[in-house]
Amino acid sequence: MTIRGVPPGGLGDAPSDADLVRAHVAGDPEAFAELVRRHRDRLWAVALRTVGDREEAADAVQDALLNAHRNAAKFRGEAAVTTWLHRIVVNACLDRLRRRQAHPTVPLPDGNRDDDRPTGPEPAAAAPDQDTVLVVRDALAALPFDQRAAIVLVDVQGYGVAEAAEMLGVAVGTIKSRCARGRAKMAMTLGYLRGNQNDGGTVPSRSEAASPLPTGVERREPR
Repeated sequence: MTIRGVPPGGLGDAPSDADLVRAHVAGDPEAFAELVRRHRDRLWAVALRTVGDREEAADAVQDALLNAHRNAAKFRGEAAVTTWLHRIVVNACLDRLRRRQAHPTVPLPDGNRDDDRPTGPEPAAAAPDQDTVLVVRDALAALPFDQRAAIVLVDVQGYGVAEAAEMLGVAVGTIKSRCARGRAKMAMTLGYLRGNQNDGGTVPSRSEAASPLPTGVERREPR
């Protein structure tokens, strides 16, 4: 791939993300499209897990990419391009969540329709018990949006705490606190599921409730 503004040789067919941003700013009509192709699936996954609704997630990603396209000249390279893109997507999602803050629990798709989602894999593989998966997603959607965003980035998408803090524009300690509070709330909500699995019908023990991620949410390993 030839990128305007990037000297030939050395980069071959794999210009860096930063090269693509610079080329886009310089007027290359293909550079931003290539950047989107590289990161769209992961951006979509973050948006879907954050807003909990496929249509709103698609709209949030579209808004975010339009924002990034228009404001690419403001990117200074102080953070990775992926961090910059994710920050814009998360902010677009949080804007939508704030507008519907009075209704934090939203209907979630049953995961069986394939005609209205972007090309690419689901953000997380389906668990054997689909009912459990949906209940877990409802529990995630019911969290305050600041806690939900932190858990999506750290526990679901596998970003480091420092990277998530940079994306959300808060301190590392704030991310740790939001994750801890969100995990505790989810553990309480989902306690009866674990009790049923143990045939005891009891709320999980303190150590179980403090586990990094409630049962039913797939965790991605940090990059």
